[in-house]
Amino acid sequence: MKQSTKKTSPWAWIPTLYFAQGLPYVAVMTISVIMYKRLGISNTDIALYTGWLYLPWVIKPFWSPFVDLIKTKRWWTVVMQYILAFALAGIAFSIPTPFFFQLTLAVFWIVGFTSATHDIAADGFYMHALTEHEQSLYVGIRSTFYRIATVAGQGLLVIIAGLIETGTGLEPAMLQVQASPSYTNTLALPDFEDTNIDTQKEAYFVYTSPIVQAGVTATADHDSADIKTRIAELEKAVKASNIANHFVPAEEAKEGDATVKAEKKESTFTAWVRETFGEKRKVAEGAVDNVAIVGVRLSKQPSADETKILNVTFKDGDQSIKLEQNSLSTRFEFTAENWDKPAYLLFRIDHKIKNETSATFEGASGNIPFAWLIVFIVLSGFFFAVSIYHNWILPKPASDRPSKDVTAQNLMKEFFDTFKSFFTKPQAGVAILFMLLYRLPEAQLVKLINPFLLDPIDKGGLGLTTGQVGFVYGTIGIIGLTIGGIIGGLVAARGGLKKWLWPMAWSMSLTCLTFIYLSYAQDHSLLTVNICIFIEQFGYGFGFTAYMLYLIYFSEGEHKTAHYAICTGFMALGMMLPGMAAGWLQETIGYRHFFVWTIICCAATIGVCAFIKIDPSFGRKKEE
Repeated sequence: MKQSTKKTSPWAWIPTLYFAQGLPYVAVMTISVIMYKRLGISNTDIALYTGWLYLPWVIKPFWSPFVDLIKTKRWWTVVMQYILAFALAGIAFSIPTPFFFQLTLAVFWIVGFTSATHDIAADGFYMHALTEHEQSLYVGIRSTFYRIATVAGQGLLVIIAGLIETGTGLEPAMLQVQASPSYTNTLALPDFEDTNIDTQKEAYFVYTSPIVQAGVTATADHDSADIKTRIAELEKAVKASNIANHFVPAEEAKEGDATVKAEKKESTFTAWVRETFGEKRKVAEGAVDNVAIVGVRLSKQPSADETKILNVTFKDGDQSIKLEQNSLSTRFEFTAENWDKPAYLLFRIDHKIKNETSATFEGASGNIPFAWLIVFIVLSGFFFAVSIYHNWILPKPASDRPSKDVTAQNLMKEFFDTFKSFFTKPQAGVAILFMLLYRLPEAQLVKLINPFLLDPIDKGGLGLTTGQVGFVYGTIGIIGLTIGGIIGGLVAARGGLKKWLWPMAWSMSLTCLTFIYLSYAQDHSLLTVNICIFIEQFGYGFGFTAYMLYLIYFSEGEHKTAHYAICTGFMALGMMLPGMAAGWLQETIGYRHFFVWTIICCAATIGVCAFIKIDPSFGRKKEE
């Protein structure tokens, strides 16, 4: 058993350590996108520049040996948390500047590389500070708190920003959109002719109608192709009007925007796959989602040097009523020149809605930079507090020490020797195959679960609404995944990884059958869908425990921290490559045959398990 100069309960530091590991990732990958959108950065720039921010996590194995060779993992963990605290404060105080986009983007890069380094150190420290049995026992707990950090970052922090926005500007402009199969609405741009506007009150935002009723499917005297054309024309009119009245900046024209792109000719291979393995499904003309247009303006003229910014977002209700944000802006700038003109919002109504429903949207015009400044101050404060706490509470395992043989002269030799020692380990080739193939079915499945749930029955899907999918996969699925992971850790700690490898591999494989059942018998109640998704996600969470424990097992040795980081690189590759082809394959052969294919891929999961060798005592509590 490992000796430590400081015995501390793992419950005192594992939850906070992995919560702290998840937050910076969410800040860089998710919160940054939302913040830039609220601050008026174009979708093009957001996608281009924030997309590169994922790079530190992709290439982190390449500098992991330095973390292993220099200082202790405990030192790296605490120091990275201090740096994150300062960097997040730097983002906060960069937001009010005129060049905030360039400055915050630069600091986000610092946060990204610091967070990736923190991941390396924290995972390495986990392996040094715990016995093999404890590593198995807490593997589900650490994943749970990482997921809690994800939820807190994407939910709680964004809510805080929204509350500050709402509380620091004009009175929030509330809008309710009601949808029902019994309603009808006109596909046209509305005006303010019949709207009462009180110009004596303080300035406020007013809609063409605060309550909008819309039908579920768009209707016309002609076929669905004509309706689609009319809706596309309406969307262009909304965009053109908002740009012409200077509510939103004109984006640079993109090549191909003004012309209809020629359809790509299907390759011979794709045609052969479709003909040989594809579903022979009769294609039915699907209904067309309806749209509703709402105008918004100011009640009175602002001063000449004043700009009122309005951000409209979903507040609550049925998410099957969606505010179009991908192709149209929902952030408007009102000035003395355009205050009395309408800015237009476009809402898409899911044609699969069966009963009357509604959604509420909120227009906030508060101090947006201040709101996000506070969010990053909160994040910074958390990291200052957690770094102080971890500096005090983290144990000091005797095995967590820098390499004695490293000097300035031989540092690079030791660096390359770390990689060499990984690839020359016993069963290295088999281990890499395991890392790449164990999750082969899930790597493809995860890309198509949401599209399958959303697509209409005539296209092979289940025809759920957006709101239903959010509950089924975003709530029930996460619960199943978390419970499966926790139970997996508990049983592995009792019996060891070797004993539970096969049950976990079969659990991950056989639960994929739920999607074959759902795709072949499509007319399900929502309860049935929830049960199936829970079973599949529980099976994946339970089976994934074996994967994580094997990475820890294979990383054991002199350079365990660096070797674990290299393993996570192969883990990411194993998810990325199959996922890239999953969409093409599904479109070619259909959902039913695609899910059959994922079951066939389970042979790789089971097969690779037959070749790996595991010490029967790994993960199991040793006799005192």
